[in-house]
Amino acid sequence: MIQRLQRLITHRWREAGLQRTFTPARLHALTQQVATSEHQHSGEIRIVIEAGLPLSYLLKNQPLRALVRARALSLFGKLRVWDTAQNNGVLIYLLLAERAIEIVADRGLNEQVTPAVWQALVARMRESFRQGEFEAGLAQAVGHVSDLLQTHFALQPGAANANELPNEPHLL
Repeated sequence: MIQRLQRLITHRWREAGLQRTFTPARLHALTQQVATSEHQHSGEIRIVIEAGLPLSYLLKNQPLRALVRARALSLFGKLRVWDTAQNNGVLIYLLLAERAIEIVADRGLNEQVTPAVWQALVARMRESFRQGEFEAGLAQAVGHVSDLLQTHFALQPGAANANELPNEPHLL
């Protein structure tokens, strides 16, 4: 019970730090990186940065890892990342209160990439976050996801990405 109360306080307190951690300039840089990336492949990359989990998640009696994964999957659906023409959307989810990371890829890309590749990517991001380098960690993740999408969903000569989803990070 005490742990759940501490988590609730941490998640509510962290909301104030979201704007300090991700300034408009940092968000713009990430937006540009996603836009540039999507000129090279047909995939869609969506970044979601959440200060703290909603109360409905915090009140569940589940391990943190399960809560974070459930939240990422929920946002994958709500933001329609799953709804790309080639089933190659990728959600990069960062929960600041716990410094938790989830990557959710649609089936088109997930069929091409092993779980070990995703786990290695998350581990690299986690190391950047431990050092307080959130923007660098996200930029690195976008770069790696872009490389995977280029490998498996490269644009044909003369083709263009339809840009089915917004490029701006989604802040919650």
